[in-house]
Amino acid sequence: MLDVEKTQKFWNEKSSEDFETAGILFASGRNTYALFFCHLAIEKLLKALVVRKTNAHAPYDHNLQRLALDAGLQLSEAMQESLAEINTFNIKARYDDFKSQFYKKATAEYTKTYLRETEDILIWLKTQ
Repeated sequence: MLDVEKTQKFWNEKSSEDFETAGILFASGRNTYALFFCHLAIEKLLKALVVRKTNAHAPYDHNLQRLALDAGLQLSEAMQESLAEINTFNIKARYDDFKSQFYKKATAEYTKTYLRETEDILIWLKTQ
């Protein structure tokens, strides 16, 4: 039997840790990894919401838009666009074929923008 409260708490704590890690990575100039951890932070908070809605374990899925749908969230068009962009950080920061292109895109300014965007999304998700 799934302990929903305990599982949701786990995902919430891991989300906070990952967002903190994103900030540390950004401060050390590791922008692609900072963006990857932004994705992880949102993913884990969405999984907490999926657990709450379904009373079941979250799926082994990394697609932010699909997880939001599974959580029953009503997303604005702007939020959908943000999640679509942040969703790419999961692949582009992980696989070498995409990394060189992503490295060029992940400037300090771009990364800073998405750290703020991630923080805004996390705040919004916590109100859901």
